[in-house]
Order: sequence, then C-alpha cells, then structure tokens
Amino acid sequence: MDQATAESIDADDVRGLTAAAVAERVAAGQTNAYAADTSRSAWNIVRANVFTLFNGIVAACFLVLLLLGRWQDALFGIAALSNAVIGCVQEFRAKAALDRLALLNAPRARVRRDGADAEIAPGDVVRDDLLVLRAGDQVPADASVVASQGLQIDESMLTGESDAVDKRPGDEALSGSIVVGGEGTARATRVGAASYANTFASEAKKFQLVSSELRTSIDRVLKWVGWGIGPVGLLVLNAQMMVAGGWAEAFRQGTWSQAVVNTIASLTAMIPLGLVLMTSIAFAVGAARLAGKKVLVNELPAVEGLARVDVICLDKTGTLTAGEIRFDDALTLAERDGWRETLGWYGEADDANATARCLRDPFPVDSPLKPARRIPFSSARKWSAVSFAERAAGTWVLGAPEMVFGDRAADADSELGAAVTRLASSGRRTLVLAHTPSPLDDDDVSMERFRGEPVPVAVLTFIEAVRPDAAGALAFFREQGVAVRVISGDNPRTVAAIAREVGLDVAEGYDARRLPEDDDELGRVLEEHTVFGRVTPDQKKRIVTALQARGHVVAMTGDGVNDALAIKTADIGIAMNSGAAATKAVARLVLLDGRFSHLPSVVAEGRQVIANIERVSMLFLTKTVYATGLAVLFGVLVMEFPFLPRQLSITDGLTIGIPAFFLALLPNAQRYVPGFLKRSLSFAIPAGIVIAVSLTVYTRLAMDLGLSVAQLRTGATIILAIVAIWVLTVLSRPITRVKVLVVGAMFIALTAIFTIPALGEFFQLQDPGEDGAWLITAVVVTALAAIEAVRFAHRRFVRRLLARRVPADAVAA
Repeated sequence: MDQATAESIDADDVRGLTAAAVAERVAAGQTNAYAADTSRSAWNIVRANVFTLFNGIVAACFLVLLLLGRWQDALFGIAALSNAVIGCVQEFRAKAALDRLALLNAPRARVRRDGADAEIAPGDVVRDDLLVLRAGDQVPADASVVASQGLQIDESMLTGESDAVDKRPGDEALSGSIVVGGEGTARATRVGAASYANTFASEAKKFQLVSSELRTSIDRVLKWVGWGIGPVGLLVLNAQMMVAGGWAEAFRQGTWSQAVVNTIASLTAMIPLGLVLMTSIAFAVGAARLAGKKVLVNELPAVEGLARVDVICLDKTGTLTAGEIRFDDALTLAERDGWRETLGWYGEADDANATARCLRDPFPVDSPLKPARRIPFSSARKWSAVSFAERAAGTWVLGAPEMVFGDRAADADSELGAAVTRLASSGRRTLVLAHTPSPLDDDDVSMERFRGEPVPVAVLTFIEAVRPDAAGALAFFREQGVAVRVISGDNPRTVAAIAREVGLDVAEGYDARRLPEDDDELGRVLEEHTVFGRVTPDQKKRIVTALQARGHVVAMTGDGVNDALAIKTADIGIAMNSGAAATKAVARLVLLDGRFSHLPSVVAEGRQVIANIERVSMLFLTKTVYATGLAVLFGVLVMEFPFLPRQLSITDGLTIGIPAFFLALLPNAQRYVPGFLKRSLSFAIPAGIVIAVSLTVYTRLAMDLGLSVAQLRTGATIILAIVAIWVLTVLSRPITRVKVLVVGAMFIALTAIFTIPALGEFFQLQDPGEDGAWLITAVVVTALAAIEAVRFAHRRFVRRLLARRVPADAVAA
C-alpha cells in the first residue's frame, strides 16, 4: 500500500471506503471471494465413489478378463461402474439441493462505505473495508480493530483459546471468530484465500467431521477385507493352478487362463462394493428429503447422528419459544429522573438486541441521549451499563436481576425479590433497570464493572410466544426415550414455567450459578434435573461436555451467539435460521424455517438410514464371509472354484445388489441402539460359514457323483441363489407388501435365468441330472434349516445385548 493510500484510509476510518476505492480493489482481485463448498465437494464425491482400493481391484480384474477374451465373465465390472455412477448421481443431487439452500441462507457481512452501513455477502468484502462488528457476528475477513466499545471476540474455533478475548484498537480480529460482546469497527487486512480461517479450511473441515458409527464400522470391514484379499488371492490362485496340473503344466497346456478366471471370481465375490454405495445413497437421499422440509444438512452423516442422540439440550429462546419477544409491563420500584429516557436510549442503540429493541415503542425518544461511557451487553455477565454526557447523575444498569443484585433478586422477603419471583413464575422474562450514583470511568469500562450500591428502579417484563409445535416435538422425544434438558440464560422460574407450558413435568428450574465445578458432580446434577436457568455460554459448553463424559450422545439446539460454543461441542449441533451467523456456521443442521417440529422428522430419517443400512449390511457382509470362506476352503482343499464370474453376477445382482437398493430406502422407525457392526457380524459370520460349508460339501459330493464341471457349477449357482434369496427373505422380516414385491421380483428373475435357453447358454447353465438334483435339494434344505437356526440364535443374542444395554444407557427423562 502506498503512503497516499495509507493516509487516505487513516483520515477516513469513520466513513469507510468510497465506491471508487471499492471498485478499484474489486478490479485488482482484492476481494474476500473464496471458493469454499457449502457441502461435500464434487471432487470428494467422485473420489469417494470411483477412486477406491476395491474399485481399483475390480478394474484390474475386469481388464484381465477382457485381455483373456472372457468378456462374458466381466459383467461385475459393469455392475461396479453402475454402482459408482449411481452413487455419484445421488450425492450430486443431494449436493445441489443443499447448495441451493445454503446459498439462499448465506450469512451477511456488515461494512461501512461512504459513511453508511450496509449488509453485503462476505465474499464482496474487499481489502481495507471497514467492518462493523456487533454481538453475534462472525468476522468475515482478517482485520485490525479501529474502534472498540467493550468488543469481545471468541477465537476458540481457530486458536483453541476458550475465553473470549477483549479487543482494543490495533488488535487483530481473525476471520471465522465470533463477536460475543460489545461492538466495534475493524479494517480488513487479509481477504479471500489469504485469511486465517481459509488458510486452515481443510483442518477446520476435518475437525468438524460428524461421528458416524456406520461410516466407522464399514471402513473397519473394508480394512479387514483389504488386508486379507492379497493372501487369500494367492492361496486361491495356487490351488487353481494345482487343479490345472501344476504351474508348469498349466502354462504349457494353456489351462492357466481358467485358473486366473476362477481366482478372479473368488476375489470379486469377497468385495462388499455395494455396501459403501448403499450407505452413500441412504445418506444422500436422507439429506435431500430433509432439504425438502427446509432442513439444511451441513454434513451427510449428521442425518445418522441425530438418530443416535439420547439427550437433547434446548435453549428456551428461539427454540421452545418463537424467538419473537414483546414488551409486557414495567413495575416501578423507585423514582429516578430519566429512567424512561434511558430505556428509550437502550431501545434505539445500534447494537440493541431483540429484547432491547422491544423498548422502542413503549419508551419513544424525543431527543437522543449521548453516552459518555458504556459497557455493552455480554451474554456471559448478562447486563450492560451506561453513563450519559449530559447527565452527571451516575450509571444506569440494565440486565438480569440475579446478575445485577445477586441473591437479593431471589429473596421473596425483599420488594425486588418478591416482584421478580412472582413475575418469573408466571413465565414472563424479567429484566431490572438499576441506578448507581457513581458514573463510569475508563477503568470501570476496561474492567467491566460498575461502582456503588445499585438501586432497583423498575422491573421490566417481556412475553415470549411458545412455539405451537414445541409440545408435540417434546412428546415425540419423550416417547422415543430421548431425554430433554432445557438450558437458558433466563431466570430459572421463567424457564420452568415455559417448560411446563410445553408439557415437561418440572416443578422449578435449577439456578446455574449453583452448578458444581467438579465435572463428575456436574454430571450427577444433570441426570437429576431437567431445567436450568441463568446458564452462561461457558456453562452451556460444560453441560454438553459433562453429558458426553457420561456416555451420552448429545444434541444442542439454539439460535443465539451464546449457544455457538455448546452447539459446536455437541455431537449434533442444530441452529435456527433466525439465529446468529456464527451459530449457524458451526451447526450440523439448520432449521431454515425455524420450525422445531422438523426435529422428529430428522430423527426418523436418521433412524431409517441406520436401521436399513444395518439390514442391508447383513446381506453384504454375509456375502463377504461366504466368499472368503469359499476361497480359503477351496484353496486349502485344492479344489476347482465352483463358479464362473458371470454366474456370481447373477446372485450378486438379484439377491443382494438390486433388493438392497430398495431395502435401504424403505420406511423404518426402529429405534437406534449402539453396536451396529457387532450385531451385523453376529448374523453374517455364522450365516456365511453355513453357505461356504454347504457349497464345499456339495462340490466334493458332486465330484464323487461324477458330475461334469458345467453341471457342478450350475448346481452351485442354484444352491447359492436359493439360499441367498432365503437370507434376503429372513432379513426382510416382518414381510410387507413392498418387500413381497421386491423379493418376488428377484425370485422371478432368477427363475427366468435358469429356464430361458438363451440366458442359460450365456451363463453356461446345464441340467445337473437326477442325481445332481437330489443332491442340490438335500444341500438346499439343510442350508435353509441352518440359516433359520442362525437367525433364531441371532435374535436371541441381540435381545440379550439390548437388555444389558438399556439400563446402562438409561437417563432420567
């Protein structure tokens, strides 16, 4: 920056940049524009669905078969490609819906240009812009503070520093940080990709990944298969070469190609490709459905996350209540000149919050007062103070009665305590206007204090409209075993009255000023009480952390900047769209129309995803287990693998792939219980072993009967198809009309493949003969009986698991 420009900026700190200066910087590319995806990026979607280890293995096997001229056996490659395409399309559709919503609800930045304040898109901020910062704002670009009136900024999301930092002229304000108190102006110094937040954008995204049991469990299975596929592949290849006459003989006679084809058949069967696809589709479709209900999902696995929640913490204002507050009355306790004018000034102040703005109509301002010194409102201390230049008559303090007067405000024997107790118990929100004889000085402002004994002048009451949908939503959570904790900065009696109005059975609220400092003791208090009042932002975060430490999965809803830390800390943070930009920025879910009644829909969507993926995973994991078992058994016993790749494509597509697509999207209200992978494997492993052993025994007996290779393979395909259809039927119970249609259609398709000559010829299916038919029947009946026994034992095992887990996970509702 040249000297002339610097002098111009210094001389014009109050008015901000001119339109010409803004245009000059835009032309120079000095804007805050930054290409950050509002949801999962296009490249991440393609990479997750296409460029994977197992897709690489499938592609290599596909290429080998094409080079061998066995294109008929390469059908699995087309299926894998279809999986990738379908997964990408579904996620792109979900991304488009989410991006449209995010664009419509993007945060705004406040700047001063040509002496006037304006709200613009954060990307339109230019270098040297004068940012106007107020409580609840998120700093859009790195800036140097120009002026400060009690300006406090929370930088914990960037620096890890938990306490809000006082900012004075010359201090740096980092992009992405949150203004939690006071107001001020700051000059933008680094914009766009050069800003602090964008420099560490990738780290921030990693930090914000939602905990997903589905994703973690599936990744674990894929890792196991990835480690095992190499050694198992070598074992199978060696066995197939031995069957072909030995390595030397196989290469001399040219029979090595069939050995390679058999090995490829065993390896591709081991890979649960569709499991990742089904999970991605279920998440994407769930997010798209919620987008249609005006719920913005900032990360797809958050759909699953809320289904796992067993405690939901609610802020009163903006969540249980509509967030629209109106002035009710002023109860005068002491006469002091100018108290009405003071309330009028509070209502007209530039940084007036929603509560203060309610004072504009009942206390109109004829001649504006000029403050000499002031301490802006802070959600941590819950009061603000001002001394006026034309009045040397002390200091006016407006805030929560308990925070200004301490225990005196709750003492029913005092005039103030009696009034506050009575009014708060009726559900009204109360503030007190107090006066002290000592005016504020610079030290008072710096230390955020007022001197002298405050005198209560008036108790102000405000009325908040309870959301009409709140009672129904809370009833849903109660029925589903999700405990509710109401935590608010308001008077505990006020919060308890509102809680009773929406159906919670509470006698009184717990005053958060009495919360223990010990985390274990805090957790005990949280189990015993439902409603908490006078909660500070740091306490909200501690409450969430204490519940998590006791093993709970916690959701936190809110709309104010004082909720941002707790929302960020919670397993699932939910923000109202009417809330502060900073709060929405850290939330996993944003209720765009502010309707609390959407939360049951989100829970239901998440439960559908988890329950259906659990069912589908049993199909895919059973296949992985029996494919691995077959590979190992046939490798150790040195037997020819009983399938061609094209024959396995029949069973993969019609007994797992296609029906799994429908099953993953069916309605399912089953309540979530942790332990997804353990329950899935407890069925898949024994069922897979039954199938693998059955096919191994069949193959050995078929060889003893003298069946040809084609007949043997046909019999193995029939056995696998029937048993796999039965597994599908068993896992689909209880059977509904839709499930009958899905399973029935797959059975008809299988019958057609085995009876239509052209298809039989393509898949190399041959009549196994009378002896083969009897053998197939015996093996099928035995296998089906064993599968039923496995399912019976599995259900008993799961019931025992749930019986042990329920009391351990119980929480006072």
